Amino acid sequence: MPNPVTTAEIAAAIRNVPDFPKPGIQFKDITPVLADARLFAGTIDLLTENFSPGEIDAVVGIDARGFIFAAAAALKLEAGFVPVRKKGKLPHTTHEEDYALEYGHATIAMHIDALKPGARVLLIDDLLATGGTAAAAVSLVKKLGAEILEVNFLIELKFLDGRAKLKDLPIRSLVTY
Repeated sequence: MPNPVTTAEIAAAIRNVPDFPKPGIQFKDITPVLADARLFAGTIDLLTENFSPGEIDAVVGIDARGFIFAAAAALKLEAGFVPVRKKGKLPHTTHEEDYALEYGHATIAMHIDALKPGARVLLIDDLLATGGTAAAAVSLVKKLGAEILEVNFLIELKFLDGRAKLKDLPIRSLVTY
């Protein structure tokens, strides 16, 4: 069996792209992690390490990069995958949740029948920044009566204090800046 992937290896693979998508932003590019099969598999192992198959009913992934990690985690945990998408992108009846952006607001949605009451959920996204999107996703999960066991991120930008919007939830981030 190959050596387990470390968070230091994952951090080393994340590429910093200055001034993307606009001046002053330091974009954290995860595509090198995805392109390396060992790092990608190791990332999934680390995001799911607190759970075994049967302990999670559904892995909820946030649009769009969160889908990559959440879908792989769902397969590993033998759980369902539930997408949280931008408003207007899901074909069935949805619950919606608005959240604040730096300038304006956005809306995410989840199918009204995506989770059963009492379902045990692992929520995954690629990045925790200000916490608005994650908090909105948490609200959607709770509207359906499901229980969030953990909220996990590949990257956390600690200086933006997104954790403050996810009070009373267990949060794990693999790489922090």
